[in-house]
Amino acid sequence: MKKNSDTTINVRGTRITVIRRQDEDFISLTDIAKSRNPEHTDDLIRNWLRNRNTLEFLGIWEQLHNPGFNPVEFDGIKKQAGLNSFTLTPKQWIDQAGAIGIVSKAGRYGGTYAHTDVAFEFASWISVEFKLYLIKEFQRLKEDENRRLSLAWNLNRMLAKINYRIHTDAIQTHLIPKEVTAKQAAFAYAEEADLLNVSLFGQTAREWRDANLGKDGNMRDHASLEQLLVLANLENMNAEFIHMGLPQGDRLKRLNQIAIRQMQTLTARIAKQLGRGQK
Repeated sequence: MKKNSDTTINVRGTRITVIRRQDEDFISLTDIAKSRNPEHTDDLIRNWLRNRNTLEFLGIWEQLHNPGFNPVEFDGIKKQAGLNSFTLTPKQWIDQAGAIGIVSKAGRYGGTYAHTDVAFEFASWISVEFKLYLIKEFQRLKEDENRRLSLAWNLNRMLAKINYRIHTDAIQTHLIPKEVTAKQAAFAYAEEADLLNVSLFGQTAREWRDANLGKDGNMRDHASLEQLLVLANLENMNAEFIHMGLPQGDRLKRLNQIAIRQMQTLTARIAKQLGRGQK
């Protein structure tokens, strides 16, 4: 099972949270409701749930995707739809019908979420126009994720085949790390990740963010495939150094020297490949 993850998209000025749950995307109904009425999001969701057309849609969706769905309880709920006294909350729907298309989440990204099929239906009830913009931004998010997955796949392929590719004519000038200073070697970094960052990139993650305020992601997102290859090697070496009981300052200096040697080897190989290509 893939690790759950949270992200957000911006739909016409409204930040919509998207979470990953058991390899499926769930979109925040709470956030969608904010586009209509930020003060009464729960009321909007409950009003949508008590609608007969909504219940028919949810019932069919659950029957198609959920082996544990309770059709008997669903029939009882559906019979009450349309009555003035009928109310239905997301939790009641989940608990009584055994539904999985809608979930409640606590914590930082708390609220009511729904599978994309269901979320788009709710967005259509809120506003057809908003639904179209939501679909557009969600598709953009998935395209970006696919590009990142493609990059990761290419990196793994590169690692397996040792197929190093050049990205710039000045690669040797810009990619070979500089030796860490005595001050850096003496500094106790709070996280091991920053130990690797300084060894290879010459700066901590925070230092990179402060110097690149207009860029998305982190320094590793903007690293070349050659740098990511060396970084993977440094992670393995650091683990061994930790087992050996080496102090952090010593590990930093050793990892930095390893990074320099490996980047020099890579750039020398690239230069050799370029020479062959020019013949």
